[in-house]
Amino acid sequence: MKEEEVNRCQIQEWYPKFKHVSIKTIIHKLPESFVQYLLDDGPFVLPHSVSGKMRCLIESTISKKRMTTKFLKCSAPKDSAWIATTGTLQCTSFSEISLLLRSSESLVHDLCHAFDSCVDKSLLRPPKFFLALRKWYSSLRPEMEFRCFARSKLLVAISQREVTCFYPVLLEKKDNLQMLIHDFFVDNVQERFESDNYTFDVYVTRDGRVKLIDFNPWGAFTLPLMFTWEELEDFEGGENTIRIVDRQCAVRPGIKTAVPYDYLDTSLGSGWGEVLRKADEELQRQSQYSEAGA
Repeated sequence: MKEEEVNRCQIQEWYPKFKHVSIKTIIHKLPESFVQYLLDDGPFVLPHSVSGKMRCLIESTISKKRMTTKFLKCSAPKDSAWIATTGTLQCTSFSEISLLLRSSESLVHDLCHAFDSCVDKSLLRPPKFFLALRKWYSSLRPEMEFRCFARSKLLVAISQREVTCFYPVLLEKKDNLQMLIHDFFVDNVQERFESDNYTFDVYVTRDGRVKLIDFNPWGAFTLPLMFTWEELEDFEGGENTIRIVDRQCAVRPGIKTAVPYDYLDTSLGSGWGEVLRKADEELQRQSQYSEAGA
């Protein structure tokens, strides 16, 4: 992975080109004083020198455009949703936004470690940061969000995004969803996104429209969810495999944690990595037992 590939996944870079197939987003550049505030270990109280002009700008956007969800750069602070009164990322004020961002561990990655896995790393951190306000939809269904994997500019795999739940409806819609997402990729993404290898998240609406949510780099800190990076590297172009949680016992660990699966450290040797390894071994044992019984 190279720095330019990470940069292409920043929302301010890709959104202008793909806004017609994404959700409504308004992007504001963050002043350096606010970035330093987010990294500070001091009290939560936001100094007036930091908040004045920016508070007016953000709250004006929220009020006039009815924008209530936010992403920083290319990641949303999902790991801090627990601290919000609603338990979600929905915000109606600048103070609520600041609280979520200040409480997010994933935000520290964006601010300080975005280039750590780059083979050509030359910067300690991006020179500029942006806050993206995205329209809030209370009716979004988590089972209709998917992570897609593009390798050598071909769609090779699709994974259910929320891997900590079993949704029976996906069993009957699996083939149709695979076709819808593949057609969306060919029509809107394949020839327009410059990287050869990358991932992108999409949402499928009730009427069958596909909406682009986000881009992420291939490998490194991006989780492969229902796959492993090793098998994704081995997939041949055009295979377009789709995987969903197809039974209750296949649900991934982490459903009761305050940290979303996407932000768990599942690397080899980590605590959660060991949990997942044992869970996979148990699932294989149960599967072999069932086959033997059949």
